[in-house]
Amino acid sequence: MTPKSGVFLLGSCIAAIAGVGSVFELSSGTPELGNVATGIILAASIPLTGLFFWVAVRDTRANLK
Repeated sequence: MTPKSGVFLLGSCIAAIAGVGSVFELSSGTPELGNVATGIILAASIPLTGLFFWVAVRDTRANLK
């Protein structure tokens, strides 16, 4: 594992946490940032989680050789 793949893995974790937090905020009925902003955060965090994880795995595999 390289520092670069660690940063991408950290980004994946943060995006996943933001997504879970957004779901809880939206289910509460009154999100602090409003429905639109929280929905945008949720919609952005789902693909970002997968993308950052995928890039971290690719970077780690590339540096194993």
